[in-house]
Amino acid sequence: MIGKAIRLERIIDRNSGKTVIIPMDHGVTVGPIEGLTDMRAAISKMVAGGANAILMHKGMVRAGHRGSGHDVGLIVHLSAGTTLSPDPNTKELVCTVEEAIKLGADAVSIHINLGAETDNEMLRQFGHVSERCAEWQIPLVAMVYTRGPKINDEYNANNVKHAARVGAELGADIVKVPYTGSVDTFARVVEGCPVPVVIAGGPKMGSDEEIFRMVEGALAAGAAGVSIGRNAFQHKTPDKMVQALSKMVHEKASVQAAMELLRG
Repeated sequence: MIGKAIRLERIIDRNSGKTVIIPMDHGVTVGPIEGLTDMRAAISKMVAGGANAILMHKGMVRAGHRGSGHDVGLIVHLSAGTTLSPDPNTKELVCTVEEAIKLGADAVSIHINLGAETDNEMLRQFGHVSERCAEWQIPLVAMVYTRGPKINDEYNANNVKHAARVGAELGADIVKVPYTGSVDTFARVVEGCPVPVVIAGGPKMGSDEEIFRMVEGALAAGAAGVSIGRNAFQHKTPDKMVQALSKMVHEKASVQAAMELLRG
């Protein structure tokens, strides 16, 4: 398993054991939104802030390759779905593990919506991707959410706890789930998941402090880091926002310290 261990160290800080992942795969879902028009420039800002890894679709690897500056971990996203689709909760595999390896990926990621009409197909795809990742010794990040006709609240602790456990049960090395809103409830999520759990950033939040409070709570509950996209690359100072998040995740900086760094 040494191959997977080496690759994991490219996306998880080997000293803190935590990670700051910046997902930048939104172009397929909603198009070239603010902050992602120029991928090369956007990635440079994330790297300048100290991100451990960037997550993107296969076609953006070439567009985002900078050819200079600090290195950063590359996670190639294998799943896709758009807001224009009949069922936006359905995710299809649009890239293989082998393609991602050829592109230089340090890890791959997939998206599963439990409760969607097609969650059986997404689970089948999860099993297939997990098998290929084991074969090639490449880490697998699973974004697991509960979304669909039967789901009343995707942030409910029982739903999130179930989602995280599914990710671990099916072979993910890192599981990404929404934050449940409190330290106590998210601690239950982490407790039931034997692999590292990172929190999703979700929609653009109302204030910087709100973001930092969420991160503080997740870390206190035992989260292994964050996977924050829009609240980072759409910030007025994206590099400083990522720097502040990195200080919290890797150096246990307080919310106040993060706010001061952002203002400074």
